[in-house]
Amino acid sequence: MAYNDNPYGQQQGPYGQQQQGPYGQQQGPYGQQQYQPSELFPSLWADQEDVARATAACLSRVFFKMFFGLLLTAIVSYGVWAFRDQPFIGQLSLQEFLFTNIFVFVGLLIAQMVLVIVLSARVMKMSSSVSNVMFFVYALLMGLTLSVIFLTYDIGVIFQAFAVSSLMFGAMAIYGTITKRDLTRIGSLCLMALIGIIIASIVNFLFFRSDMMAIVISYIGVLVFVGLTAYDTQKIKNMLHDVNSGSAESVIVADRDEAIKRISVIGALKLYLDFLNLFLKILAIMGRRR
Repeated sequence: MAYNDNPYGQQQGPYGQQQQGPYGQQQGPYGQQQYQPSELFPSLWADQEDVARATAACLSRVFFKMFFGLLLTAIVSYGVWAFRDQPFIGQLSLQEFLFTNIFVFVGLLIAQMVLVIVLSARVMKMSSSVSNVMFFVYALLMGLTLSVIFLTYDIGVIFQAFAVSSLMFGAMAIYGTITKRDLTRIGSLCLMALIGIIIASIVNFLFFRSDMMAIVISYIGVLVFVGLTAYDTQKIKNMLHDVNSGSAESVIVADRDEAIKRISVIGALKLYLDFLNLFLKILAIMGRRR
């Protein structure tokens, strides 16, 4: 039996059924109807207005979670410092227990790394409840680790650095939200620069111990995390568009609210890390100046 030479047109099947090309609905060899992926998993939002409203809702959740994550980190960090004279285990305060026991401190760092890796890799495949718990556990552990800054810097400098960081972060987050410019190239450059900063910091710590090199690294770090703030904010918006347009995640996240919740967790984590690193770089600069 002859077939239609056009592979995307209708074809006469071996049993006389009409078949259509691979990009339309297909009639199976025994009469069952086959569907395109877009028909099985339709867009979560029907038009651009719905997408815009979903984006606004998602960004609201992102900044809300990020704010409470930072608040939890600040409370825990300050609490460890404030109760530095209170016994926690035996005669040791919690601060002494954390920073005099190398195994405890390294364990904290490893736990934080594991949480970040798991959230980054699996957030779109786990429930939003689990990912939310993991995010706030990470913020709590970060608070324990960051309490060391109260041993290094004057509390007034810490608050000044926080205020400056908040203003810079807020300005770049707004820019990333409203700009029409594609920030992908800037984001790629910032990520490459971040790798360079990490390597330079390790080399300086191990071999040179140069204050001047540390200051230069801090200034470059400020520029990098300012750029990453704008890039990550725009990327959160793009993630929602990708899910809606039929990417792999849209098959996994077939519910509107769940899609927003999951994206908001990874978005909050990205911006939380951007702010925290920006704050630490500015704190290093201001602390050295004093």
